[in-house]
Amino acid sequence: MKIVILYITSIFIIGLFLYSKLLPYQDKLNVQYKSVFNFFNSIFTPILNFIKRFIKPFEVGYGLSVDMGQIILLLVFLIILNAL
Repeated sequence: MKIVILYITSIFIIGLFLYSKLLPYQDKLNVQYKSVFNFFNSIFTPILNFIKRFIKPFEVGYGLSVDMGQIILLLVFLIILNAL
């Protein structure tokens, strides 16, 4: 069971990375990759919207801010990995 959680958490970390990189280009994805993106989008969008209600983006420059929801979600995944 421990190894299954390890693999699932690792897949979610990779999925979060790809989700953050491909989100601006989601309309340009091929059909085969669009389905994988939509899978992760259906998982991460509700979670990130929930986190955004409590933690606003961090402004790092004039008109430039970092989405803290993705960072917090990554930290949660890393904590899960370290707890195993």
